[in-house]
Amino acid sequence: MVPHSSALPSPIAPSIPVHSSHHLQLNPSSLRPPCRAEERIFRWHGTNTPPPSTIEHPLIQHIASLANRASLRDTASYGAGLRKFHLFCDIFSIPESARLPASFELLHSFVLWAVTDPDPNDPILSEVDSATFEPVSPGVARKYLSAVRAWHIAQGWPPPLNDSNHERINWSLRGLENLHGRKRKPLRPPITLTMLTALKATLTLSDPFDACIWAMASCAFFGMMRFGEVSCKSRAAFNTSLHLTRAHALFGMDLQNCHYACLDLPAAKTARPGETQSVFLNEQGDLCPLAALQNLAQVVPASANDPLFSWRDRKGNIRPMVKVRALERINAILMAWGWGTSFGHSFRIGGASFYLAKKVDPEIVRLAGRWKSLAYETYIRAFEQISSRHLANAASLQ
Repeated sequence: MVPHSSALPSPIAPSIPVHSSHHLQLNPSSLRPPCRAEERIFRWHGTNTPPPSTIEHPLIQHIASLANRASLRDTASYGAGLRKFHLFCDIFSIPESARLPASFELLHSFVLWAVTDPDPNDPILSEVDSATFEPVSPGVARKYLSAVRAWHIAQGWPPPLNDSNHERINWSLRGLENLHGRKRKPLRPPITLTMLTALKATLTLSDPFDACIWAMASCAFFGMMRFGEVSCKSRAAFNTSLHLTRAHALFGMDLQNCHYACLDLPAAKTARPGETQSVFLNEQGDLCPLAALQNLAQVVPASANDPLFSWRDRKGNIRPMVKVRALERINAILMAWGWGTSFGHSFRIGGASFYLAKKVDPEIVRLAGRWKSLAYETYIRAFEQISSRHLANAASLQ
């Protein structure tokens, strides 16, 4: 039973979130064999032969192949964009020979389709089956173009778009953004301290799975971490050179004789290859991430090379926490308490808004959150949560 508190809303019956699968399917092709998303830019091919990029010597060609494979770090996101590009080509019957290399006209058309959310009042668009569209934001569409660009380079072709092509595409994207702006989905709400309290009250901290969930949530919030930094996309995706292990978590005392924990990220979104970024965690009362990590170490003992955020299954096997499963558990709890469904990035936003509400210097928040800039957009998105701390009753001070 979920405990009641005056600080928390009363729970309601939880509903299980439903994750719909893609309703558009690729046409089968020997050029695009089934493989993991991160392998698509290397294993999906075209019918045309690219021009040579090195001399015809086996040693040099082998080195070029190694460099080609090692040049990209997060190829899974490129795989998603490449899949969407071929969906578009299948729908509009684009021949294989025109897909690689792709022309400006084709990629411009692809972006127009990717962003368009059909208006039922448009006499032409209303006649088109809405299932033909899977609209995304202009920002995501630009990432799709980056995926197609990476695919071209990985397959030996030059980048398909020049600066003037990009200017024309950005012109169209701005127009579509203006047209569809009123349909924009509400921004993700930040996780709040009250939500974090409810999450801890609901989880069974002596259970391996829940102990891991709580450690992830507390560290992601107070460390302003991306949820992908505390989880894996799949069990097989865990890699000690990319993901946190038990050896990456260090405890110590600072110059103020206060306890802290340091999580050394072996890889991060804003880090250069081989660069380590550190997340510093401090004591935080009942919701303390240090205590959450220590509890996890007791409930789920593991070796130094095992995942930091891991749990033991019924057979006693150590398993890294998969992002989808973690968010399902967290979202189910938040829904049961009446908050609806949240998202992983909400912990990072929530942590930033919490520290800003406590009047922590924004520059300190930037450094602790590892933002390259002040990230004003992030702060503004969370500002509704803290505006009263800074702006309320200003008139009464005169």
